[in-house]
Amino acid sequence: MEQQLTAHITDWNQEGRGVARVNGKAVFIEDALPGEVVQWQSVREKKSYTEGKIGKLLRAANARIQPPCVYYGRCGGCNSQHIEFTTQVALKQRAWMNQMRRLGKVQPDELMAPIYGLPWRYRERVRLRAVYEEGRLKLGFQARHSHNIVDIDECIVLSETLSEALKPIKTLLQSWPEHSVAGVMLHQGNEVIALTLQASAINQNQRKQIDSLLLQLQQQTGKLWQWWLQTGRTTALQTAKHMYKLSYHLPEFQVVIPYQPEDFTQVNQLTNALMVQRAIQWLQPQAGERIIDWFCGLGNFSLPIARMQAEVVGVEGMAAMCRRATANAQYNGLKHLAHFQQANLFAMNGQRLRKFGYAQKWLLDPPRAGAQALILALNELEERFLPKRIVYVSCDPATLARDAGLLVKRGYQYRAGGIMNLFAQTAHLESMAVFDR
Repeated sequence: MEQQLTAHITDWNQEGRGVARVNGKAVFIEDALPGEVVQWQSVREKKSYTEGKIGKLLRAANARIQPPCVYYGRCGGCNSQHIEFTTQVALKQRAWMNQMRRLGKVQPDELMAPIYGLPWRYRERVRLRAVYEEGRLKLGFQARHSHNIVDIDECIVLSETLSEALKPIKTLLQSWPEHSVAGVMLHQGNEVIALTLQASAINQNQRKQIDSLLLQLQQQTGKLWQWWLQTGRTTALQTAKHMYKLSYHLPEFQVVIPYQPEDFTQVNQLTNALMVQRAIQWLQPQAGERIIDWFCGLGNFSLPIARMQAEVVGVEGMAAMCRRATANAQYNGLKHLAHFQQANLFAMNGQRLRKFGYAQKWLLDPPRAGAQALILALNELEERFLPKRIVYVSCDPATLARDAGLLVKRGYQYRAGGIMNLFAQTAHLESMAVFDR
């Protein structure tokens, strides 16, 4: 029988684990919450810390609730449903501040109020794996502690429209030969919903069945549906084109951003709009200013900046994405103010940075790896060529903390920062920070 020890949980980390100290060593215990007392078992020993799981809950936190999802605990999609929603946000904010202090040795002058997002029914984009066991199709997310797939018929973090579409989609795919599909993606745009099948080939009979399914889903949801086929790295629209494109809107800025299923977009349009609104409030674009949007993607921030009559240069690592962003600028009547260039932003230095010219302000929206090379390149610029304000949108608090420390060393003041809860019921968080000279 495994030895069970007692631990008093004092904190919560960015991976959603309770933190305790046992015999002077840090212990990270899955699903434990601050204020709880647990009996726990070790599952992994490291030199500087131990990972554990709860054996028995001796004293529960007031914020612990009964998870409403029937798949919770098995499905790896969520790991925070046992925490009351406002407490989830408070714990994320605390974990974010801990990262700033511990890794970056910095903290903002002002801690901004969190963007809470929605607790349920917020996901408007999802990717599901398809596997077959003994002739039965399983469609769902990867299990919490294995590579197995948890078969789901509904999901309460998906929008109601997408969740209700799962059963009809599964029913159709179950009737097909085994291994016909490897996965399914769903994207809910403003006017159109896209079903994407990952498959090597679809025959004519199956195509007719998909068309019938889309008619059923259109009647069920009151929304237009289209379907796409993803074969290898190629994703192509199979439905006849109509007047509406798969897109999301930023109504405050009168911007519409068309996209394709393989493009990166945020999981919820409402919280994305709040995030863009905050970024623009902090950036304060002015007519006549020149602003660079690094890691610009499809123009999620670039086009609202241009709508404020500032000149914006969007920079992205993929040439194809730059072409798409240019097309989006033209679609919104902003091509005269928004220009896009391709560059390897992880191999930036002072010489390459100078080629982009001076900009009064920067916006950074890097992937999890952060923007270290770009920020270090600032050390090679003369003071008069440095941007006066930098707004940094982050999906990883550890790399933001590192990069914030570098910016402070370069002479920037860490004015404000805070979290954005775009992924409720998970430990994942987005955040935003602003730096001034």
